[in-house]
Amino acid sequence: LFWVLALLILCGFLWHYKGQLKITDITDKYIFITGCDTGFGNLAARTFDKKGFHVIAACLTESGSTALKEETSERLHTVLLDVTDPESVKRTAQWVKNQAGEKGLWGLINNAGVLGVLAPTDWLTVEDYREPIEVNLFGLISVTLNMLPLVKKARGRVINVSSIGGRLAFSGGGYAPSKYAVEAFNDSLRRDMKAFDVHVACIEPGLFKTDLSDPVKTTERKLTIWKHLSPDIKQQYGEGYIEKSLEKLKGTTSLVNMDLSLVVECMDHALTSLFPKTHYAAGKDAKIFWIPLSHMPAVLQDFLLLKQKVELANPKAVG
Repeated sequence: LFWVLALLILCGFLWHYKGQLKITDITDKYIFITGCDTGFGNLAARTFDKKGFHVIAACLTESGSTALKEETSERLHTVLLDVTDPESVKRTAQWVKNQAGEKGLWGLINNAGVLGVLAPTDWLTVEDYREPIEVNLFGLISVTLNMLPLVKKARGRVINVSSIGGRLAFSGGGYAPSKYAVEAFNDSLRRDMKAFDVHVACIEPGLFKTDLSDPVKTTERKLTIWKHLSPDIKQQYGEGYIEKSLEKLKGTTSLVNMDLSLVVECMDHALTSLFPKTHYAAGKDAKIFWIPLSHMPAVLQDFLLLKQKVELANPKAVG
């Protein structure tokens, strides 16, 4: 038993040491990050600029681009990009190619994303699902396919930002389906790129306080949908359903991570480690609750997640 324990400790030490080994010469490497107006992308662009990378930061808005340039060095370049516009993606890929030249692209970080509407499934239409799927999935795929030749040239890294919503569907709407699909795309891409010495990693953040998860905006979207629901559905859920849901959410605020650098640290390891991981869980809630729960039987998942749901006023009032 002593020797087994000693062997386990040695393996743990070697595994930790292996994870600390870093690449060299980052100052000649180019990385491209989407969604840099705010949140994870913005912090990542500023962090990797300070480290010495040649950062190309894609922003959706002119104001986001201007603000980022004011906080970074002349090494960092910004470009306006709408990931859902194929022509915009193609133009950007050509511009990045001209910037990086023969070096290619060491890192592609697909970070851009939207939350969309979070609401019970029977409140929604197909249109409510489109925006998050267009941005989070098709936008990510479009950027990846257009940038992939440059990443292959550099034998670099692709980092896809998914979510714990890609492990467990915690609410109705297009967000979780889009992230589940990102996980599948990530897995197939990872296997396809092994022959080219391109490493593909997936980051799965838990709940973080960002503009993406602004509770005020989320509630406003829900209220807009509520106003247009049929009388039958309003009777089933009850007039106070949204307010009661917000009260339930207040009890989960302790799970929300305030430190965005936890996600950027995962990006950093995936970019600079000699032995990057294939999956990164970011945030205490992801590591302690969401990821472990995703491996549990469905009956346990349903029990724990339904405890956070509001009891319906009259679910049998079906017209």
